[in-house]
Amino acid sequence: MSEELVHFEVTSGIATVTLDSPANRNALSRALVKGLQESLDAAVADNRARVVILTGAGPVFCSGADLKEMGSSTGGSGQGAGPGGLVTILKTILNSPKPVIARVAGPARAGGIGLVAACDIAVGVDGATFAFSEVRIGVVPAMISVVVLPKLGLSKGAELLLTGDTFDAAEAVRLGLLNAAVPVDQLDERVGRYTSSILKGAPGALAGCKRLVREVPGMDLDTAFEMTSELSAEYFASQEAQEGMASFREKRPPRWAQES
Repeated sequence: MSEELVHFEVTSGIATVTLDSPANRNALSRALVKGLQESLDAAVADNRARVVILTGAGPVFCSGADLKEMGSSTGGSGQGAGPGGLVTILKTILNSPKPVIARVAGPARAGGIGLVAACDIAVGVDGATFAFSEVRIGVVPAMISVVVLPKLGLSKGAELLLTGDTFDAAEAVRLGLLNAAVPVDQLDERVGRYTSSILKGAPGALAGCKRLVREVPGMDLDTAFEMTSELSAEYFASQEAQEGMASFREKRPPRWAQES
């Protein structure tokens, strides 16, 4: 029986997906990528889960591609950290109707930073470090650039991708890669604050907010107002909105808050 490299569990409305391959620093091997995709799919499909936490076991969040495995393969470009595997995972996180929070308890490199950037919210420990190390081994951070450049911006993105230099958690917060950096003993408390707040929101409305963040920045002005006007009308007419406004009038928790 093969070792489980990714764990999935749901408790009190929170799905936790844990990378658990500390022997190779949670590198994106084929087996880990397969397990991660399966766990993310399970989190999206599980009606008990309303928010997802992505984290890693051991001292490293994720070191990026499994270079030893890739070096011994002659045809694996579409697996593991290649286009087929990592792209699908990043798209699953981005398109998930449920908010995804990265709990970063240690360093992230290369593709591991892509996982962090794809998440809606990211919290790291003060001692976490980050680097786009690809150029130093003769490759490029091609696929993850889709999710990291919107957060880093072009000027800083060019600097970090070209140099491969390491930056710390405080810098990651300034750049927008992390929402917060905290002492290690406060990591779970800060993540818990975010999950508690998210669980107060309506599931459909949370999915709608994710859509706004994902789509509006790339739209021209007229298209953006047209889309958002239609979306606003759609949500105000929804059953969730009727329940939300009724709960406000009646001074009681909305139905979805009670579900968690």
